[in-house]
Amino acid sequence: MKQLTNTILSVTLLTTLAFAQPGAAPVTEPSPIRNIDEYDLGKKNLGIDGYDPVAYFPEGGSKPTKGKKDITLEHKGVLYRFASEANRDQFKSDPAKYEPAYGGWCAWAMLEGDKTEIDPKTFIVKDGRLFLFYNGFFGNTKKDWLKGDHDEQADRSDTEWNKLSGESPRVAPKPVPEP
Repeated sequence: MKQLTNTILSVTLLTTLAFAQPGAAPVTEPSPIRNIDEYDLGKKNLGIDGYDPVAYFPEGGSKPTKGKKDITLEHKGVLYRFASEANRDQFKSDPAKYEPAYGGWCAWAMLEGDKTEIDPKTFIVKDGRLFLFYNGFFGNTKKDWLKGDHDEQADRSDTEWNKLSGESPRVAPKPVPEP
C-alpha cells in the first residue's frame, strides 16, 4: 500500500506542478484542524470527494450520495457537501457523529498507518462510525476488512491514526442497557 500511496502522491505532485499558475501566491492561512495535511481532502479541501457524510447513516438513507455544490458547510477546514439542507442541518447539529474515520482515508490501509485514497461508494457504518475503503485496480479493501475482527482492526487503525494525526478517534457512546 505504501508503494501505491507514493505513486499516487508522485503523480499528483507532477500534475500540480505541470498546471501551476506562475506567480501564484501560496496559501499560508493556518488551519483550524491541528494537522489538516493529514486529511484526504483532494480539491479545495473537499471532504469525502463531495459525498454527503450524513447520507451514509440510517437517518440519511444509508447510501453514498453526492452532495450538491450549493449545499455546503465548512467544519474545521474541511468543506462538506450535502444532498439536502436537512442533511446539512443534521451534520451541523453534531459534526463529530458524521465525520469519516481517519480523516477520510482508507480504514484498511490505516491498519499500517498508510494514507490511501478511498472510493466513497465503498464503506461501512458500524458502532456509529463511518469507515471508508479503497476499491480500485488493486482490489477492494472493504472485503479484506470484513474478513477480520472489526473491533480489533478499528482499535489498530485508531492507534495508527492517533500517531499520524495526533487526534483521538471519535468513539460512539455505548447504549445504556435498560433495567
